[in-house]
Amino acid sequence: MKLLAFTDIHSSQSAFKRLESKAKKQKPDLIICCGDFTVFEQNVKDVLKKINSLPAPVILIPGNHEDDELIRRICQKYKNITYAHLSILEANGYRIVGHGGGGFYGGRHRDAEFDAFTKATKGKIKSPLILITHAPPYNTKLDYLDWLDEHVGCASYTDFIKKHKPILALSGHLHENFKKTERKGKTLLSNPGQDGTLFELAEKYAKIIRE
Repeated sequence: MKLLAFTDIHSSQSAFKRLESKAKKQKPDLIICCGDFTVFEQNVKDVLKKINSLPAPVILIPGNHEDDELIRRICQKYKNITYAHLSILEANGYRIVGHGGGGFYGGRHRDAEFDAFTKATKGKIKSPLILITHAPPYNTKLDYLDWLDEHVGCASYTDFIKKHKPILALSGHLHENFKKTERKGKTLLSNPGQDGTLFELAEKYAKIIRE
């Protein structure tokens, strides 16, 4: 499967045009958005309408700039968008676990909502698996901030990755870390950035497609 993932476009028309151009050229089977597609929900309907127009099915979670209830309701109007916050979906033969929002942790903090959700749904979490979150997992290249000299991600995600070994873990939130990647065992971790990153997925691996 060819997958295109992006994050944190924050209503930027130029970022969306670059993303749209890449999607039309590369023809992915699936597109994933890791949240913060608006600036505190300004013009949210227009932004989601544009995302809905992308040339492949879109799976989307909210960021810290979007409200769960509002985005969930609006997404119901769009046939090409599947809302994935606190959900386990099946797409193209893969299980996808989605958890949006958050992003402000610091230290080795956990997310009680995510922990409760994954505990309640553990029987549905099966391989091959993709994890999509807005905040990055703790103690990785994706959550380290040079100017703080600190890891600020979510320990719940790190523990989930260690336990369930998804082939791909996508996140955003930290603009400083756009396009950073890291491999933890069988899992490829990636902040796909505003312009999006292309991936090739098989049953047991994920890799970046260099353009």
